[in-house]
Formats: sequence, C-alpha cells, structure tokens
Amino acid sequence: MAFDSLYRIAASAMDAQTVRLNTVASNLANIDSAAGRAEDVYQARKPVFAAVYHNDRLTRGVGMGGAHVQVLDVVSAGREPLRRHEPDNPLADSSGYVFYADVNEIEEMTDMMSATRSFETGIEVLTRVKSMQQALLRLGEA
Repeated sequence: MAFDSLYRIAASAMDAQTVRLNTVASNLANIDSAAGRAEDVYQARKPVFAAVYHNDRLTRGVGMGGAHVQVLDVVSAGREPLRRHEPDNPLADSSGYVFYADVNEIEEMTDMMSATRSFETGIEVLTRVKSMQQALLRLGEA
C-alpha cells in the first residue's frame, strides 16, 4: 500500500472522529434546552459511518486493499423528550409541563472519550508513516 493511501485512510478516520466530537459537543450543549412543545425539543444527534473499501491495482492480487471512513449522515437519536411539571416556567404548556431533550450525559462523555482516542490513533498512524518515510530516505543516503 502506498504512503499516500495510508495518509488518506488516517485522514478520513480523523475527519470522521471530528464529526463525532462535534455531535457530542452539540448534544452536551443542548442537554438542558427546554421547549413548550414536544415537537420543538432538541433531538440528540448521532453520526452514521461507513467503510468504503478500495483495491488498487498494486494490491488487488494480495488482498491488501485499504478502506477509508465516510460519514454517511448525522441522524436524530429518535428519543422521546422528557416531560417535567414546572408550572412557573415561562415555556410551560397549559398543563404546566415543559419538555427537555433526552440526552444521556454519561453516554455522550463515553462517546467523546472513544472519539478522542480514535483521533489520537489516527495521529499516531500519521507519525509512524512519516517516520517510515524518513527511514527510507536515510537508506538512500548510505
């Protein structure tokens, strides 16, 4: 596999994890957002990833084709809003209920830690590929 393919694969993984971190940040930022109607409540979002496989002509025979990550979409988590009785809240409906986003803070923080570690792995791959390229250049000097 060529070095440029390794760079593209690692970069696509890092781009995907950036999208994931952005959705986590958005979900956490809106954790306490309220609305007067269930339809107006913030809906937590989740990215949908797909592996896109490719085999170039140099690696097709030995089964070493690479795959990069593609973000297909960012979709709503589809959770029902939380309903709280708060008659003094200015957003309360006629029955005194206010609706809040159903965002699980622990789930979001876990997702954030996982995305951060995956991003760091991408950086490590890029660092090692760069080191390999420098070692190859040094071989040519001898």
